[in-house]
Amino acid sequence: MTLNVLYLAHDLADAAIRRRVLTLKAGGASVTVAGFERGANVLSDERDVPTIVLGRTADARFAQRIGAVVAARMVLKRKLSGITRPDVIIARNLETLALAGHAASLFDRNVPVVYECLDIHRLLLDEGIKGRLMRQAQRFFGNRASLLITSSPAFVENFFKPRSGLDLPVLLLENKVLALKPELMPASVAPRPPRQGAPWRIGWFGAIRCRKSLDSLIDFAARMDGRVQIVLRGRPAYSEFDDFDAKVSAAPHVEFHGAYRNPEDLAAIYGDVHFTWAIDFFEEGLNSSWLLPNRLYEGGLHGAVPIALSGTETGRFVEKRDIGVTLDNAMPETLEALFEGMTEARYADLASRISIIERNQWITGQAECQALVSRLAALHPNLSSPADMPVVSTVQS
Repeated sequence: MTLNVLYLAHDLADAAIRRRVLTLKAGGASVTVAGFERGANVLSDERDVPTIVLGRTADARFAQRIGAVVAARMVLKRKLSGITRPDVIIARNLETLALAGHAASLFDRNVPVVYECLDIHRLLLDEGIKGRLMRQAQRFFGNRASLLITSSPAFVENFFKPRSGLDLPVLLLENKVLALKPELMPASVAPRPPRQGAPWRIGWFGAIRCRKSLDSLIDFAARMDGRVQIVLRGRPAYSEFDDFDAKVSAAPHVEFHGAYRNPEDLAAIYGDVHFTWAIDFFEEGLNSSWLLPNRLYEGGLHGAVPIALSGTETGRFVEKRDIGVTLDNAMPETLEALFEGMTEARYADLASRISIIERNQWITGQAECQALVSRLAALHPNLSSPADMPVVSTVQS
């Protein structure tokens, strides 16, 4: 029996939404998506995935997003009329969790709800009245959920267990590369030093939202005067920068090449760089210290050496596997010292360590997709099946 999933998406422009939908489909599920627009819909080419627009939201406009969720709730019955009755509802982020219980009641109050949270918003961590209200809202709407999906063990240990007030089993799904087409995956990776006289290239790919990283990299690239180039690709959070496009355009030895498709373009874009920028100060000391970003897995699969920050979950990941460079800070002078001493031999040593890591560290394959769908099916009282995907812990307040 096919598992019918209703996926409530916080942002139809987020590439991670497409990856999760493709993962569910590869696992044998049928997926309908209902969500909010902020940019181009990443599911527009997925013709067998019905997509319903619930409204439009904007980055860094919290009040507007609350209004959009309230408005969506008022029309949810009409918007969801005629879709296949879901066996499970997955709500990505708090704003769609607020809709999930009502959506379930439109079909069957026994429909299980899964809360998927891959970033901890700064307001959930605020010690003031706003933070308390946010956590109360999460507890209220989370009472309807049967499972929490998150992407880093540090999220569980630092927020969900001690502070969220939720009492849910947890499924850890790291931000690995979805590997369903062998022709898109590298057979092997090997060091690829720059040709004689060419610069080292550092790739910062994916969600570009860290002003501190951008400023440091621009300053660093200027100091290196052409010996290092910075390559940016992905989706900038324009609300976090004064004028991203003008700043990057004016910066010497810094390139921005726009969005890319994941996983279709990964081999080409990571094959074009030597290092992956895996440092993030967007919510410094909080979410940024706990996350394990997509680029860490994408770069690892394709042999790009990660540059990470000590004391963060990403830094611990890199240090544990001895596969990259960890720094105490990301100041331009620190980066300058690192690359003043970067030789072809040192780079070859760093890159060769990545090449011996088991590929399953970086990828989600067909078996993992099927295990996820099996785990979701086990939540439904009438679709019980073996839970092949282990629960890693339980969130308890």
